[in-house]
Amino acid sequence: MDEKTTKEAGQLLWVYPKKDPALLEKIIQEFHLHPVLAQVLASRGITSFQDIHQYLYAKLPDLHDPFLFAEMPKAVKRIEQAIKNEENILVYGDNDVDGMTGTALLSEMLNFVGAKVFHYISNRTTLLRQSMILDALEYALKTHCTLLITVDCGITAAEQIEEVVRHKIDVIITDHHEPTDKIPLCVATLNPKLLSSEYPNRELTGVGVAFKLACALTEHLIDEGMLTSKKVDLKRYLDLVAIGTVSDMGLLLGENRILVSYGLDQLRKTKRIGVAKLLSICETDLLDTTTSIIASKIAPRLNSLGRIAEPEQGVKLLLAKQALAAEKLAIELNLYNIERQKIERQMSKEVEKMLESNPSILDNKAIVLTSRKWHPGIIAILAMRISKQYNRPTVMIALDGQVGKGSVRSIPEFPVLGPLKKLSDLLINFGGHDSAAGLSIRESCIESFAARFIEIANESLHDLHITPKLHLDACVRFDDLTFDLIESLKLLEPYGHGNPTPLLYADCTQIQEPKMIGKQHLKLYLEQEDRMLEGIAIGQAHRLHDLQKKDLTLRVAFTPQVNGSSIQLLIRDFQI
Repeated sequence: MDEKTTKEAGQLLWVYPKKDPALLEKIIQEFHLHPVLAQVLASRGITSFQDIHQYLYAKLPDLHDPFLFAEMPKAVKRIEQAIKNEENILVYGDNDVDGMTGTALLSEMLNFVGAKVFHYISNRTTLLRQSMILDALEYALKTHCTLLITVDCGITAAEQIEEVVRHKIDVIITDHHEPTDKIPLCVATLNPKLLSSEYPNRELTGVGVAFKLACALTEHLIDEGMLTSKKVDLKRYLDLVAIGTVSDMGLLLGENRILVSYGLDQLRKTKRIGVAKLLSICETDLLDTTTSIIASKIAPRLNSLGRIAEPEQGVKLLLAKQALAAEKLAIELNLYNIERQKIERQMSKEVEKMLESNPSILDNKAIVLTSRKWHPGIIAILAMRISKQYNRPTVMIALDGQVGKGSVRSIPEFPVLGPLKKLSDLLINFGGHDSAAGLSIRESCIESFAARFIEIANESLHDLHITPKLHLDACVRFDDLTFDLIESLKLLEPYGHGNPTPLLYADCTQIQEPKMIGKQHLKLYLEQEDRMLEGIAIGQAHRLHDLQKKDLTLRVAFTPQVNGSSIQLLIRDFQI
């Protein structure tokens, strides 16, 4: 089992863990860990004793000092001034879950410390972050606000923020997107991705930056005697941080992992009636909330507002105090999500037809698709799905009139902001991250953009880059698969982007033919050294024919899970 990688025709590329028995023994001795858990850590490059201790046992006091943001003192002083002078403050957020949760967090916190605060989120799905700021200006003027705090937006909108400042409105930017242009001139810019930033966690999400501002402001107001420490409980906001971070696919390592871990605890006992009602509609117990529940139940429903309805309703749900109003909002969100799923299915069929009728599209290392029929709020979901399915950078452009709104999703081997900067002469504007970005473009430029984007991808990516990979964490024997091991693996939680569920592998014999489960899955009956285990091969029903014989030797890649009183294998892939 010393292969670095193996691949069967049409299957995933298996990337095996590196083996270092001496290092493994040191980790096991120092931390008294199960050998399989130690191997998972080693496979993921968490090998120094300091890193292992931090990964396994980090607590809230290990969070970074919010004043490591260079301009944090300016931000908190300006907010203090606004509170003292009874100025109206506008908290303005992006229209995704990260923006909604960050807006709810800052609005609730500012209200708690006595500020006169308004909040607003744009419902214009055709807008990109730059023009959203002018939407914010319109609302700020209407509500006589003299301080605007952005959440999860603003860093790429230098010109628009100049316009806001000309109207005698001060601006504090809190954002986590990559700066792509000159930095806006404002009171303070809080963004861990600024080139000059010394903040240690570059991977904070928008709600994470908002939480850091709330922490710093609390500390400052206590120092100034405007707040007593006994009244403050910043943990109450961590449920919002967990929802926003997981929904925005924040990297679940380091500080983010601490925030989400404690945020999940807070969520399970949350006093947020809206979140409780939403989970109730999803037939999910609040006490069972995990990152997976956030990603599959909460995020899609909140996100559906930003895609086809009014995201402001999401903030209202998160801040709701009355059960009846919260229930009404939760029902609305669920209905919007059903509508969003319907639109998404129609668009998916159209995309499938495009790829079937033009198979040469997949001859290239990138995919660029355009349509007048697509809903601009849904293209991000489809771009992500197509990118994952074909393991290629994908751009989907929804045309409206002479202008298209584009959503870009990419793979780790192709950071997308560099190519977008190279093609900026063809774009009206763009912004985001290396893995996920947005753009707007004139219809007349789309053909040139597609040709050049694909050319850049073809030049920089090889076949190996676009081959879907399965990264394995550890080889196990069936005898290793005990309830104690499964309990030990819980030390690795919470799982999510950058910290996936452990993927183990083993060689075994198939002792009877598999059974179909539904239309997509298979149940396998496997044995190794007299121990028999059942496995569910997710989405592998199309491979039934390959397995219709007894006594096949298989190598299976799986995650062990408890199923009633027994252990079952959740099989991601197998090789004969």
